[in-house]
Amino acid sequence: MIVKRLELKDFRNYEELEIDFSDGTNILSGNNAQGKTNILEAIFLCGSTKSHRGAKDRDMIRFSKNEAHVRIYINRDGVDYKVDYHLSRDKNKSVAIDNTKVKKYSEIFSLISVVSFSPEDLSIIKEGPAARRHFCDMEICQLNKIYMFNLANYNKTLLQRNQILKKSDETFLDPELLAIWDEQLADSGKNIIEIRESFINEIGEIAKKVHSRLTSGKEELTLIYEPNTKAEELKDAIKNGLKRDIAARMTLSGPHRDDICFMVKKEDREEIDVRKFGSQGQQRTVALSVKLAEIEFVKRKINNNPIILLDDVLSELDRSRQKQLIEGIDGMQTIITCTGLEEFVGSSIEKTKVFKVENGSVKEIQEVQ
Repeated sequence: MIVKRLELKDFRNYEELEIDFSDGTNILSGNNAQGKTNILEAIFLCGSTKSHRGAKDRDMIRFSKNEAHVRIYINRDGVDYKVDYHLSRDKNKSVAIDNTKVKKYSEIFSLISVVSFSPEDLSIIKEGPAARRHFCDMEICQLNKIYMFNLANYNKTLLQRNQILKKSDETFLDPELLAIWDEQLADSGKNIIEIRESFINEIGEIAKKVHSRLTSGKEELTLIYEPNTKAEELKDAIKNGLKRDIAARMTLSGPHRDDICFMVKKEDREEIDVRKFGSQGQQRTVALSVKLAEIEFVKRKINNNPIILLDDVLSELDRSRQKQLIEGIDGMQTIITCTGLEEFVGSSIEKTKVFKVENGSVKEIQEVQ
């Protein structure tokens, strides 16, 4: 699977852009705030229907414009496809594959698979639970239509239930109205918990092997899914926790409060929770292990290579971890942003195309040796 061409119109800081990629390693070089990450964001949008930055559709439209267009040409298994996105400030986005409008966004996921890696991903271990839940959701949604549906329904229902709790107390609460939301919340939440648990178990087995390789067998990594409430107990937990929820004016039981634990055992030492007791180096190595495991996980699920987006991440890694990352993405189309080509001096990356990005303009250049 490769991106052959990207076209933008009034997207972020790009009035118009046309860029042709190689099927190897593509370097986007330029100073900060010139538009490098915006290109990766457009590609990620095409594969996931969302921004990897968490931005809303209207935030991706060029200032003073009412709409934006993103067009991507890809080749998957020898077949060419064209995907068009139309973003509007006033309407929901529309998506078309080969000029045919898609009825469900999930149709995109079977066509384009993208894995993004940014400096923020290196902080996933030490950040709060929300970042780790986001990691799960972004990956699973691209591969599981049922999960995407249940997650959207859960978030919508959770919002409605919390609004009721904020406006009510135990005396004036409408039990029949709340019961409707409780049933929907429990049904969707149960599915989310079960799929997340399966995902963490599967990716955890891959990460264990990757981490052992990265640490030359000196450390053993274990991923543990920590649900706020077990799937089979969620319905009762929501019902029995009503008084507590009313007092807190929010829903305190459910997968919106889940977390992931990263346990590392080093040779003869006691196993530690890396979130709390790991050094920054350990946390970064675990994060790299998990990200490389994610790439391998996607490859297995789609029986193809995903498109790899590296957003200024190499500058955050030492030479050893750079080498490990490069080896992990060998043979895949990769698009990398950087502030200068000197970052690649001494690296084993074979650059097949190099672009200079400056103030919303992109120009292919010859690499300076």
